[in-house]
Amino acid sequence: MQIRIIGGSDAGISAALRAREVDPEADIRVYLADDFPNYSICGLPFFLSGETPDWHSLAHRAVFEGIEIRRSCPVRDIDVRQKTITVRGTDGTIERVSYDRLVIATGAVPVRPRIEGLDVPGVHELHSMEDSFRVKALLERTDAKAAVIVGSGFIGVEMADALTHLGMKATLVELGPVVFPSVDPGFGSLIEDKLRAHGVAVVTETEVTKIQRGVSGLVVAAKNGWRQDVDLVLVVVGVRPATDLAREAGIPLGERGAIQVNSRMETAVPGVYAAGDCAETWHRLLQRYTYLPLGTTSHKQGRVAGENAAGGDREYEGSVGTQVVKIFDMVVARTGLRQAETIGAGFPAAVTTPSIFNDHKAYYPGATEMQFRITGDPISGKLLGAQIVGHWRSEVSKRIDIFASALFHGMTVDGLNDLDLSYTPPLSSPWDPVQMSAQAWLLENVNSNPIRDSAATQ
Repeated sequence: MQIRIIGGSDAGISAALRAREVDPEADIRVYLADDFPNYSICGLPFFLSGETPDWHSLAHRAVFEGIEIRRSCPVRDIDVRQKTITVRGTDGTIERVSYDRLVIATGAVPVRPRIEGLDVPGVHELHSMEDSFRVKALLERTDAKAAVIVGSGFIGVEMADALTHLGMKATLVELGPVVFPSVDPGFGSLIEDKLRAHGVAVVTETEVTKIQRGVSGLVVAAKNGWRQDVDLVLVVVGVRPATDLAREAGIPLGERGAIQVNSRMETAVPGVYAAGDCAETWHRLLQRYTYLPLGTTSHKQGRVAGENAAGGDREYEGSVGTQVVKIFDMVVARTGLRQAETIGAGFPAAVTTPSIFNDHKAYYPGATEMQFRITGDPISGKLLGAQIVGHWRSEVSKRIDIFASALFHGMTVDGLNDLDLSYTPPLSSPWDPVQMSAQAWLLENVNSNPIRDSAATQ
């Protein structure tokens, strides 16, 4: 069995590893366009901040037993009729390689907004190891003191943190009315407050239109007249699926140009699979395919694609969109749907209820507040989503994972109260904050449901 995999990041390597487990005799070969198999792109801000000083440590693994890794060998085209791919070798030679099963895991590429001057020296994207090396080199060879970050998503806020860690003045520019649009605006405002408290300038409702060289650095200009002189500009406004190879091969594309797949991660072409940021994702709440580029999703989809390519029979069960980010000493997380997203899922009556609870018993030192926003359907009682903001040591990620597990299994909001969760005063309460936030939602929206009284144990 000849299994060929295009792409060596999360999905590609996960596919190769699982295929090797299922069929140890398979001839498995992974082709990379770069020289960095299975490196954590999510770790780039921490490498640039100096918190992870050695970039080699970003590799998830260094040994790929039984798998042939072809570094810096980009695939130029796919011939699905002949079942071959065309590869350019490190010496420039062109080779046609046959396959029995093909996994496309080409990932995503940065969105390039309509800004004049994106190719001016000192203007950078941040999506690959090479991108990080270029930024690192600029920081090391210059006395850079100020930076503008265009885009306030995950990489944007993390890089504001990273550059501040280096002692630089960071300015975060967002086109919308509030930063970090992945969460509700109220939580976005909390993020803005945290950024400003650490010296980050936050500029919203501002569309950057031009970047040019100035007398002593770069000048960033916006449509509304805002201008800033800086030494470095990072443009991180999102990604799109890297699907040129698939499109040119005639493989059908779907949501936002991602490769159409079924639950087995099969494309419409027999013997060809796709996984990761280049492929669609089944959303369990929306009950349809969408585009949801996340590292966790890529690993899972790659594992399913690799198992099936090697002769297995496994389905990808879908995502609920669980995400988390650390910004200075704050952690922000979400899973499921925000209220604004529930109409498309068939829940027009959905309601979001905010609440605030300590992360553990108040009598044990160090208790901090956690803010919750729970979204549910008052008609059926079904849990639809959750958002949490808290201190980075308050187990935000653990608690959002509880909500994610509940969403994955279609639980009601009230069903959270039946979960047997751990408790000790330094870490939680007899009713975990997850359950107290569920009770707050029930009290406000489903008055006829019995509400367990948590007052006596808080």
